[in-house]
Amino acid sequence: MKVIKNKTVLMIITFIFVATFAYLSPMGNAFTKPKLIEAQTTSNALEGEFHLDNIVKIYIPSTNGSDPISTDEHNKWVDNAMSHFSIMFGGATSVDGNGAWVDDKGNLIKEKVTIVYSFAQKLNNSKIDDVANYAKQIKEELHQSTVSVEVNGKMYFVE
Repeated sequence: MKVIKNKTVLMIITFIFVATFAYLSPMGNAFTKPKLIEAQTTSNALEGEFHLDNIVKIYIPSTNGSDPISTDEHNKWVDNAMSHFSIMFGGATSVDGNGAWVDDKGNLIKEKVTIVYSFAQKLNNSKIDDVANYAKQIKEELHQSTVSVEVNGKMYFVE
């Protein structure tokens, strides 16, 4: 192998090597504008079907203050919420779950909770105010510190 003594020739060869590598690099050509690849839209079986863009949820507790309520009383609250949401939004669904939090003494407090939710096409301030007022009613009558309301993925604690 022949040693190159001329620094200028060595610099030119290095520049050509780096420029060629940059041009052929999988990261793209550094000397030209990158090409934009447009997303291709594909259709599916639901394209063009009626859909609802908004979702509203209210969490129905199973306690009156810290005391558990009967299953019948809890079901009345759930039915009332489902009726309320059905009138407001055209329908409602309920899902049973378990809620939990840690009290001031570090104890895990668990309780049954039912989430009543509706999807809505149009969700305006008036309907959100109605849901918040309904949550306040539940809070007062069941002696809760807050009642949870979820709108489009954001959780609100109505006091």
